[in-house]
Amino acid sequence: MANADKQEISYADLKVLLAKSQSLLLVDVRSKEEVDKGHIPGSIHIPVDTVESALALDPAEFKVKYGVTKPPLDAPELVFHCQMGRRGGVATDKAHELGYQSARNYAGGYKEWSEKEGK
Repeated sequence: MANADKQEISYADLKVLLAKSQSLLLVDVRSKEEVDKGHIPGSIHIPVDTVESALALDPAEFKVKYGVTKPPLDAPELVFHCQMGRRGGVATDKAHELGYQSARNYAGGYKEWSEKEGK
């Protein structure tokens, strides 16, 4: 089992990444209904049950389907999130199994984000 600390990112760290990183890929793994009610700016939507197949797409197909460049396996800034952390953790584990060793889960999820952002 991988180190859980390394697999998670805090609200403060995510805010810094969102402000400074050009290469961050933030993936919202909640349902479409949840995303329609609000999302973290800059995130892309890939439901948790499709993360594995999405990351298995070739780069051209990924770009067409999601509108962003598919992250390389060594992407340093690949972050998943859901509402409260569990599904984001599942998605992060799947990414690790596929070779994305730096993938992390924003465990606070959209619930913490919206509370701290006053949404």
